[in-house]
Amino acid sequence: MKTPLAWLNLTYEKTRLLVAIAGVAFAVILVFMNLGFLGSLAKAASMIYTRIDAEVYLVSPQTLEISSTKAFPIERLYQAAGIRGVERVMPLYAGYLQWRNPETRGTRAIFAFGINPDDPVFLVPEIQSPANQAALRRPDTALMDRLSRPEFGTQTVGLITEVDRRKITVGGQYTLGGGFAADGTLLMSDQNFRRYFAPFPLSLISLGLIKLQPGVDPAQIVAAIDQVLPADVMVLTRDQIIQRERDYWISTTSTGFIFGMGVIVSCIVGVVIVYQILYTDISDHMKQYATLKAIGYRSGFLFWIVVQEAIILAVLGYIPGFAISLGLYELTLNATGGGLPIGMEWGRAINVLLLAIIMCSISALISVRKVVVADPAEVF
Repeated sequence: MKTPLAWLNLTYEKTRLLVAIAGVAFAVILVFMNLGFLGSLAKAASMIYTRIDAEVYLVSPQTLEISSTKAFPIERLYQAAGIRGVERVMPLYAGYLQWRNPETRGTRAIFAFGINPDDPVFLVPEIQSPANQAALRRPDTALMDRLSRPEFGTQTVGLITEVDRRKITVGGQYTLGGGFAADGTLLMSDQNFRRYFAPFPLSLISLGLIKLQPGVDPAQIVAAIDQVLPADVMVLTRDQIIQRERDYWISTTSTGFIFGMGVIVSCIVGVVIVYQILYTDISDHMKQYATLKAIGYRSGFLFWIVVQEAIILAVLGYIPGFAISLGLYELTLNATGGGLPIGMEWGRAINVLLLAIIMCSISALISVRKVVVADPAEVF
């Protein structure tokens, strides 16, 4: 049996080994958290569209994402309704209101959707319940998302407070989530939306929702609608509008850049920590390495020993880093009330393990040079 030199070198100074494992684990946690936030950013961008009962969308070319929609004429939606294969068209209104916390009396921006109560816009069964449908039809009444942040105060059914200095009653609740763009959401009828956003006319809409007949190809409908409508609207499939929003949040906003840069910085931190550990280990065992070279072992053998140490450190540091990241994911999910869809994915877990091994291997490549160029005569 071959002597496990790499393992023996690492375990010779157990305190140093623990410090090295902690350093790698710290870097792994940072990578997991940044990738988790980046992944949740993409999920949050698509979450609302997966809960809307439509396959094709009309949006203004000036719209960046759903919380910053620009209005366009509702006539465009009616024009699209005449295309063969379209089953139903539904307008959707969206915008921000200032919600007054009934307890602190402070105000906070809340995102509001306006719909025709007769339109089954959202794939959320509780919105279609008789109680919620009746509440939607009452004036100055809205449904409130259960995933709204606690900073909005008490959110019980029957609560009366103000939005934009106008009285509003919470007539019911539903579960949807607002993603990164909103800490809370309201759902109200189009008539109530017109009241709260006056002078916003119902002839202007934020999104046009197009429900297709079963078996109809959305891409064909998009092409057909494009030929009919002018250039003041864009026609997108669900996949296209989801990708458009993901690109906006990840590539355009500073949020995506910050999380992406966080991954890079985390790797640099890991490389530096492991390099310091390996370099110190090599310095302490330089005489042993020189002896191996003197009795005939080639530099490649010594190089492989250091690489093995790096791989061992990567695996040992990954295990606690992975476990702690699972707990932090759960903590973040609970802290946001489930509004931030963060969670572990097997693809991410494997990629981070490979990244940790690469990170530690880079440290080995940098630190092993001292062994390769060492002259046994000079060492002794």
